[in-house]
Amino acid sequence: MTSYAAEALGFDTSRLARIEPYLQKRYIDSGVLPHCQLLIARDGQIAHFSHQGSARDGGKPIDETSLFRIASMTKPITSVAFMMLVEQGKVALDTPVHRILPEFKNLTVMTGGKLGAFETRPTSQPMRMVDLLRHTSGLTYGFQERTAIDAAYRELRLERWHGGLTLDEFVAELGKLPLEFSPGDEWNYSVSTDVLGAVIQRLSGQSLDAFFREQIFAPLGMDDTFFSVPAEKLDRLTDCYTLTPKGERIMYDTGEDSAWANPPTQISGGGGLISTSLDYHRFCRMCLNGGTLDGARIVGRKTLDLMTRNHLPNDSDLSTMSQSLFSETTNAGTGFGLGFAVTKDVAKTLLPGSEGEYYWGGMFSTAFFIDPVERLHMVFMTQVSPSSAFTVRRELKTLIYSALT
Repeated sequence: MTSYAAEALGFDTSRLARIEPYLQKRYIDSGVLPHCQLLIARDGQIAHFSHQGSARDGGKPIDETSLFRIASMTKPITSVAFMMLVEQGKVALDTPVHRILPEFKNLTVMTGGKLGAFETRPTSQPMRMVDLLRHTSGLTYGFQERTAIDAAYRELRLERWHGGLTLDEFVAELGKLPLEFSPGDEWNYSVSTDVLGAVIQRLSGQSLDAFFREQIFAPLGMDDTFFSVPAEKLDRLTDCYTLTPKGERIMYDTGEDSAWANPPTQISGGGGLISTSLDYHRFCRMCLNGGTLDGARIVGRKTLDLMTRNHLPNDSDLSTMSQSLFSETTNAGTGFGLGFAVTKDVAKTLLPGSEGEYYWGGMFSTAFFIDPVERLHMVFMTQVSPSSAFTVRRELKTLIYSALT
């Protein structure tokens, strides 16, 4: 591992040194995870960057160039992209979604029935852009397997990124289905951010991947972040696994013959990106710096301040509002901003941290957090789903904060 000036950045190096052997013994040697990579930074400077395990089955170790499917860590990037358009006056947080996506003009709420025979009622209020950003839209995910709505998503195969619907076709099909609840009434993890991607396309006149590349990735120097891996970089893509109901790890997508080698039919602003730890580190640095990095201004300082406040109605929290069976966060002490979970009450999380810390993760167990109080951020990469099978994120928080001096 490269030596970093951790002590000068306010870390006890002997305590930081606990992390690597902990991950090795608990997650790598035990066979729970195939690999993991951890980057810890303070004031934008790397204090710790470790790489453990093999990039591919039986292959070379992962390193700083390794590419990972970041899944829902795409969501904060999409949310920032949307807020760039807000700053340009093209849309507002309280704009009804149907003003930009007329396919959502006559949304209803399910009261009973099933696909082809839904019983519905009108929504009590229109879905607004803020509902997409904070997941209070009434939309859902097919994999939740909670309701007749998510069953309809699965039956219609709405969430297939390769070989399925285009993003516009996806929006059109969603607009024909009822919502699980009236917008603003509950919190449910959902395809909301994918819909937000369609909004960005309509408003900007660019495809989502082109907008990201030109407006965010190129200015930030995130040259290894994309929706499909260029042929010359495919050798850096790591293997990706999933767990069976019995807890056995099986291959989900190989680095050698990956679905992400091909451009997606449906560009997913909710979960489609590939990236590296160093690229996401640059995104985190931009956020911590108030929207700028190395002379490139992405969003305004007060815009990020707005995004990282709790936007749940009546200053509620997820333990009160969430109906979701799957999320990239535990609910206690947690609110939700515009694309990020936000820590409201540190004591209720039962973990060290700071009020105002914001974060998210991905289904393949990747994670990041940004603590503006301690000027601290973390990026963690691995490739096993579902993320709910592991407690590594909570353990890492304890280990990292315990090393602060």
